[in-house]
Amino acid sequence: MSKPRIAIIIGTTRAARFGDRPARWIQDVAGERDDITTEIVDLRDYPMPFFDEAASSAWVPSTNEVARRWQSKVAEFDGYVFVTAEYNHSIPAVLKNALDYAYVEWNRKPAAFVGYGSVGGARAVEHLRGIAVELQMVPVRTGVHIQGGDFMAVWQQGKSIEELPYLPKNARDMLDQLAWWAIALKHAREGTPVHAAA
Repeated sequence: MSKPRIAIIIGTTRAARFGDRPARWIQDVAGERDDITTEIVDLRDYPMPFFDEAASSAWVPSTNEVARRWQSKVAEFDGYVFVTAEYNHSIPAVLKNALDYAYVEWNRKPAAFVGYGSVGGARAVEHLRGIAVELQMVPVRTGVHIQGGDFMAVWQQGKSIEELPYLPKNARDMLDQLAWWAIALKHAREGTPVHAAA
């Protein structure tokens, strides 16, 4: 079985966004592993209109070409790391829109979360967990939260993410859980008994 492919999805598109930095950082941390491969997926490359299809793509094929391209991209992966800001106690609208434009492509795959903001994006991540369950994803327990003053120090004062002492362990734990689920669910989707891969 090939190594699971993990998308690191940058969940904001604003010109002044911060999300590129934690996305690159978590990709570097994941690059130290030999059990998964990662790719950064930028929502800026998929400028979908607000959802205006006849129904969910679970029931009716999307008519929008960008949405179809997005669905095809999502389908390439065996798991996801969502890098999210927190907007008014929830996730960015562009991320919710992107989630809504796909359905079967998300099913039976694990999801992990890197949040940032005043409380480390914790409220946005909690909303994402519920959305992930509805989309038949498996959210992992441990998340990465770049919190309050540390977020401001990295964003505006030149501190590097690597200097934040609590992040590396959380990142490794999160990726351990994500890799385990990605491997197990990939076997299950492919109909291969897990013990046969040992």
